[in-house]
Amino acid sequence: MIVKYGGNAMKSLELRRAVAAEIAALRAEYALVVVHGGGPVIERELAARGVPSEFRDGLRVTTPRAMDVVELALTRLGKELAQDLGHAVGLTGRDDTLLRAEVLAPELGRVGRVTGVNAGLLRALLGAGLTPVVGSVAQGEDGGMLNVNADTAAGAVAGALGEGIIFLTDVDGVYRAYPDPATRAAQLTRAEAEAGIAAGWIAGGMIPKVRAALDALERGAPFATIASGMTAGVLAAAARGEAGTRLVP
Repeated sequence: MIVKYGGNAMKSLELRRAVAAEIAALRAEYALVVVHGGGPVIERELAARGVPSEFRDGLRVTTPRAMDVVELALTRLGKELAQDLGHAVGLTGRDDTLLRAEVLAPELGRVGRVTGVNAGLLRALLGAGLTPVVGSVAQGEDGGMLNVNADTAAGAVAGALGEGIIFLTDVDGVYRAYPDPATRAAQLTRAEAEAGIAAGWIAGGMIPKVRAALDALERGAPFATIASGMTAGVLAAAARGEAGTRLVP
């Protein structure tokens, strides 16, 4: 199974380690690949170096200088997360061309869209009893590195391995009438999710999360679950289909 570990679940060292403990416990039932972003960590490192941040349509404009900082931040964070998990190895797209990407739009700079995943490397590590912890930077066609969205990178990994994915975020799932917890959708088909976006009950910040889940399905993942990474016990329940919202083809 793939676990996308988001920046919101890393806001404090205590929370980060609590989530890491749940991921480690889940390995008793599943071989896992963890894919992570790190927005708050990147912001801190950019600010410390006086590199300005700019976003367009929710994507970070990434100059070559900013790209260096993004890669540095995510590489270090990945090593720390792997240490938290134990029996894990921190990787980025630079390792054996793990993630390949093409430039998404010239005006965004070094921002890419994942075009390929070295699934053989991930399977080799899993076969050796190690958990791959993958930071969301990818190798571009020019050999340089590209900043890629962690949600879509995780979806690409899930598709390449043909496995389900859990997106850990800061909400309990998709609600038909947010924030009423009684309206959480336990499961949505692709068609239902698209209809929810069109009707407006999937809105705001939930739209990119749902789109990332649908992208994972499109790439070959059998299911994609959106669940909270902020509450104890949710990850194991989400893996069983008992928490969050599971999207299916």
